[in-house]
Amino acid sequence: MVKTKACAKDILDREDFTKEDTWRIFRIMSEFVDGFEVLSKVGKAVSIFGSARSKPDSQFYKMAEEVAYYVAKAGFAIITGSGPGLMEAANKGAQRGKSQSIGLNIHLPCEQKPNKYVDTVLGFRYFFVRKVMFVKYAKAFIILPGGYGTLDEFFEAITLIQTNRIAKFPVVLLNRQYWTPLLEWLKTTVLSHGNVSQEDLNLFILVDKPQEAAQAIKRFYAKA
Repeated sequence: MVKTKACAKDILDREDFTKEDTWRIFRIMSEFVDGFEVLSKVGKAVSIFGSARSKPDSQFYKMAEEVAYYVAKAGFAIITGSGPGLMEAANKGAQRGKSQSIGLNIHLPCEQKPNKYVDTVLGFRYFFVRKVMFVKYAKAFIILPGGYGTLDEFFEAITLIQTNRIAKFPVVLLNRQYWTPLLEWLKTTVLSHGNVSQEDLNLFILVDKPQEAAQAIKRFYAKA
């Protein structure tokens, strides 16, 4: 708790948001320009999301490394949030698969450092700019077990597809045991109240093995 309070105080001391609105526009523009400049040269890529809290000895860490490896071997660059945990594992798998290993780092009150397996790193102050980069330059999303940030990326992607703001692309949930309770809630509660349609529940793919995630992406583009 002490660490959290210290981090919050640090960012408030460094930025007075009420006095910087006009100048912030230029910082936002620069982040978009830098992101577009670097990522437009990457080619086809897959964004992989998952918990920053998973340890290297966890089953999910190995799963993230393996799925990134298989996707890299299929010819895709790997994009992550650049941090520890499953992001680190995915960047490690990208290097194993001899693909580009890209990290989109976010500047947080308690600084997040890019993991050692990132070859190309971009830094962002603004979550919304960073999220644009994840979507704009990805041919697919792979969603591993994670918390609020991971859920945010998952729901934003399927919302953009649902509302036709972006073209449909594979959004793959990896690990049935972790995701099934959420999907059951979507069916038994959200769908039953009419807040989504049955078709909306087909906007994502649920798989259990890293190889299946890579195969799902390849199948999608084989049909395109």
